[in-house]
Amino acid sequence: MPATPRAAFRSLLDEIGTVDAVGVEERAAKYTTRSIKRKAKVFGLKLAVSMLDLTTLEGKDTPGKIESLCRKAVRPHEDPAIPPVAAVCVYPALVRPARRALGADTPVRIASVATAFPSGQMPLKTRLHEVRTAVADGADEIDMVINRGAFLAGEFARVQDEIAAVVEASGDAALKVILETGELETYDNIRAASFLAMRVLRAGDFIKTSTGKTAANATLGNNQVMLEAIRDFYLATGTPIGMKPAGGIRAAKHALQFLIAVKETLGDAWLTNERYRFGASSLLNDLLRQLEREKTGAYQAPYSFSEAAESY
Repeated sequence: MPATPRAAFRSLLDEIGTVDAVGVEERAAKYTTRSIKRKAKVFGLKLAVSMLDLTTLEGKDTPGKIESLCRKAVRPHEDPAIPPVAAVCVYPALVRPARRALGADTPVRIASVATAFPSGQMPLKTRLHEVRTAVADGADEIDMVINRGAFLAGEFARVQDEIAAVVEASGDAALKVILETGELETYDNIRAASFLAMRVLRAGDFIKTSTGKTAANATLGNNQVMLEAIRDFYLATGTPIGMKPAGGIRAAKHALQFLIAVKETLGDAWLTNERYRFGASSLLNDLLRQLEREKTGAYQAPYSFSEAAESY
């Protein structure tokens, strides 16, 4: 007789440990009280720019819009000291225009959401075809969604098997596994889903909080739970997994708080876009505004910078 969902969760949590929810919230609250000196702040703001996945995921996206997005990704600001973003993120059908716009010799990667984003509710064969098509068209990274229904039903082997199949279909492309933390309901579930994903991922792959298409997105709390899962997994296996909070991070001060959490939980080795990303394109303009203020002493109006795509 198969284990009940409750028994499956209990068995996994006995293995990986539960989350001290009060402790997590206290740690997250402390990150908002940290004082940052000017030099460190400028460094952090530029680092956050370099960690952005500049995104457009709208039904009205066009090749022309993608070309504009790519130009902004390569040169977010006229100041050459400000780095390019980490990646542009588009639907699979628009990977080819992004590749044409960026060319081959660029530090900016192309990420594509796949596996029936954002619901994940399509047959596995269809989801895998979408992944293979995006990679064949030039995607360097794939952002997939897990089957939350299977996870909440305690079908852990199915969840892991599907992630493993996407890993294989992705080939050399990095994989970011979206847990959709707002639908997982508890910190214990978020930790459990993190471990299920990491056990079939490769070094250089990521776990990610959200699609940005639900009411609940990235928070310092769920970010902390996932960072601690990454830390514990790394200490046990030696495999470094990246992290991507997504959705709801719109202000530069909030991005800096997330970076403080990374530094204090995982250390400097994770303060790179090879291991940490922000899925929050609307954050870019505020980062640029804050950098301009540190340089000139005055705020620029938001319309002084070209508008970023909607966050997710």
